[in-house]
Amino acid sequence: MFDRSSRSSAADTTDAAVDLVSELLLGMRLEGVHYRRVETRAPFGFRFDTPYGRAQFHFVAHGTALLRYADATLLTLGCGDAIFLPRGGAHDLVSAPDEPSCDVERFETETLCGNVDVTSACPEGCPQDDQVLVFSACMNFDLGGMRPLIALMPEVMRVDTLLARQPEIEPMLKAMERETCTPRAGSVGVMARLADVLAASIVRGWVECGGDNAIGWFEALRDPRLGRAIGALHRAPGRNWTVAELAAEAGCSRSLFAERFQSMTGQSPLRYLAELRMRLATQWIEHERQPIDVIAQRLGYASQAAFSRAFKRVTGQSPGMVRHAAGSRRAAE
Repeated sequence: MFDRSSRSSAADTTDAAVDLVSELLLGMRLEGVHYRRVETRAPFGFRFDTPYGRAQFHFVAHGTALLRYADATLLTLGCGDAIFLPRGGAHDLVSAPDEPSCDVERFETETLCGNVDVTSACPEGCPQDDQVLVFSACMNFDLGGMRPLIALMPEVMRVDTLLARQPEIEPMLKAMERETCTPRAGSVGVMARLADVLAASIVRGWVECGGDNAIGWFEALRDPRLGRAIGALHRAPGRNWTVAELAAEAGCSRSLFAERFQSMTGQSPLRYLAELRMRLATQWIEHERQPIDVIAQRLGYASQAAFSRAFKRVTGQSPGMVRHAAGSRRAAE
């Protein structure tokens, strides 16, 4: 006999996992710090060296290009293709596999407004059909409490793999193609916002599909008991949690909970909490510029000194060093 209660229970578990992932994704920050419209024709070779801690987005609005990794692996990008490199790094956009590349910063560039540039490598009078148009964005990418997932993401994430699951992406791609190929009043701002939304959609699609290399982490969220405990940690990271209290949230014994948590996430519950706190602290220091003593209080530390010791133990840096580095990056932008 068909067990309707089992089906209902499984559906409830899946819905709860989706709700928890959605809740955790609220901490995602993804915003462009520099946008570039590249106009070129074959042969061409552009080198992008996106710094650590930033992501890179590319959209081919006209023509074709090859994405070439540092190990010479190639990925063909046709008209309408969009990709997201969550960890940035050095890579090339070239017209042929063996085409040499040059730093994109060395080409003739005109600033349209604010943080949007046009890089032109097209000869005067170049036929429109021969042109290759690429819109790129270098982005700050932070998943807040879910930051460990960035290391588990593939090197390159393609938007075309998400179209069946997220059909709403296709109209955005078409809009971006129109804005790039036929600039209108306000096109720069529209393209920048579309790039941000498309990149966020790519990340969300990967998370919703189970995250490839992050299977264990997502299985922990889908586990009805572990999911409740992980959700409690993220909702109240400043609480002085004990393993026994987390086990009570999960509704199982302390020993069973600790063993299950370790096997699914690769960490003890309290180590997970410590790293979660420091990821949140880093976000609050770098992006929200909160005072160290306020952060210490929010995360449940008795003193700023105790927080600073814990921060350095987990991250290898003092909070002051992180604040200074973030200030230097903002001054350079």
